[in-house]
Formats: sequence, C-alpha cells, structure tokens
Amino acid sequence: MNDKETNPRGGSTVPWPAQRTFAALADGELHSGESLAAAAGVTRSAVWKSIKALRELGLQIEAGTHRGYRLVHRCEALEAAAIRRAIAPAWQAALRGLEVEWTLPSSNAALLARPPPPPGSCDALFVEHQTAGRGRRGRSWLAPLGGSLAVSLATSFDPLPRDPAALSLVIGVCTLRALSRSGARGLQLKWPNDLGNADGKVGGILIELRAEAGGPAQVVIGVGLNLRLDATARAAVAATGTAAADLASNGVDPAARNAIAGALLEEYLRGIAGFVEQGFAPFAAEWAAADALRDRPVRVSGAIGEVVGIARGIDATGALRLECADGQVVSIVSGEVSVRPVESST
Repeated sequence: MNDKETNPRGGSTVPWPAQRTFAALADGELHSGESLAAAAGVTRSAVWKSIKALRELGLQIEAGTHRGYRLVHRCEALEAAAIRRAIAPAWQAALRGLEVEWTLPSSNAALLARPPPPPGSCDALFVEHQTAGRGRRGRSWLAPLGGSLAVSLATSFDPLPRDPAALSLVIGVCTLRALSRSGARGLQLKWPNDLGNADGKVGGILIELRAEAGGPAQVVIGVGLNLRLDATARAAVAATGTAAADLASNGVDPAARNAIAGALLEEYLRGIAGFVEQGFAPFAAEWAAADALRDRPVRVSGAIGEVVGIARGIDATGALRLECADGQVVSIVSGEVSVRPVESST
C-alpha cells in the first residue's frame, strides 16, 4: 500500500494508512515510528503524514524525540465484532447488518442510498470520521476523531407505527438508557432531538423517512454523541452557534467506545420493537422526567411562524405543549420546528 493510497469507499483525502495508525495508537501506549510503519505496512514518511492527518481530524497525539507517538487520551478504535459482542443475544437476530467505516461523507446518506432492510430488522453503520455529517435543518455535525460516536440505523415500517413523529423522542429515551448503563448521570433531553447536560449539547438525533404509497416506509436514524471534547473542538462547535459539552463530564468513560456502541444498538433495537407495538406511550414518562425545557420560556420557529410561550411538557403523541401569552396551550408537532430559549430582556 503506497503513501498516497486513500480509502476507496469513503473517498477521503485522509491517507489510508492513517486508519491503521489510529488503530495501533488506540491503546494509549507509546509506539515508535518504526513499529507504526510495520503495523501499517508503509514507510516512516507515510506514518508522519498519517500522524499529521489524524491531528487535523482532532486526535490529540503526543510526540517525543526518539521515543515515538502516544495518544493524549486512550480511545478504542471501533470494531464491528466488539460492538456485536456487547449486544445481548436476544437482540442479535434483529440486527441484520453491522459495519464500521473509517470515513464517509455521511452515514445517514450512505444507508439511504442502499435498499432498506425488511420490517423487523435493522442495519447499523458506524463511521469514525464524517466529511459531511449532518444535523437537523441542514446544519453540519462536527465530531473530533476518537472523541465521538456517530451511528446510523436503517429499518422499515409497514405500516407506520402510531405517533410516527415521536420516533426521535423514542430514540432520545433509548440513548439515555444506554448511556445510563455506561455510567452517565445528569443528562437531559431537549425537544425534539437533542441530548444535553448543564454545559450544553452532548448529542443530536436526525430522523430521515422515505415513504411511498403502497409500500414500507424506509427510515434512517442518525445519532451523534460527544464523548470527549478538548478546547479546540468546543471552540469549533461554538463557532456554529451551539454550546457543546461532552459525556466524559457526566461519568461516561470515553475510551470504552465499543461497549457504549453496543449498549446504544441494543437499546435502539429494543426501543424500535416497542415503538412498533405500542407507539410512544411506553416512553412518555421517561422522556418527561428528562425534559430540559419544561416550564421554561421558549421561542418556537418553523412552518407555523414564530411563537413565544412556556413549554409545558409533551402530550401523549410526543408533541410539545406550548402555553401562549393568552393562556391557550397549543401542540407543536416534532419535525416542524426548532426551539431556542427566550433571551431575558433584563
């Protein structure tokens, strides 16, 4: 493999040996340039280029003269076999496919371009680095290499479950369940699709649905989580207008990425099955308990125009209940609006 070879599936300009270099460094131990070159099957020059590329992707790497390279923070490289082992056997059958890619423009876009799995089964795609990760309403999703998790899950519904607009809320609850298993405390859900803590946003959910008359609905669920953010990553996200936070601040071990990934998939598979059978009802109480907006003044903008009021929780279908200035309570359907806190005038 020569120094200029790149990942043929991802189309990235990141040197392909960088993937092997990352995997070798993931244990957090010190590695010489010679050992990294041997592991990747490339030259020392290619290793140097790989280190440079990895740093540009947000990976913090220490270098010592005549000593070698080491990650500032240990992090596991994602491995499909390790993720699958972390999923309870009862849910293995529902997972038709599980892949880990080194780099892609967008994991959601990749799954949307493929034939969907049949109803009752799912395909999961993790990616270490996205060149065009997407959030809601066309926003970009920034995620440093090794300090985040990005997964997309494809499935089909036939027919659509009741309360289809509540799917992002269901995935939010499932994400909290998985992160709680991974040690997280103090996380909240912000309607309709954000996860956060006291410092800011730690994750987001993007649901994309394609439905045609007379056939199953294709659904792709994208989830991005910040495991560990350094000051540079926080500043980059802040420049997009979002206050970023990470799960390391809430008790999650950011190095245990495969175990976290497996817990997420298991809860998503369980949650989707429950949603198909019973709709949003089994998830409503958990979502309400983690509601970050309840009884706060908010501004809602979207297809309905702009409305200011007090958030009064969610209704039985997952819609936001907004109390307006005249005392009337209206329901805002998920997927049609964005929510921002109202700035104080004092």
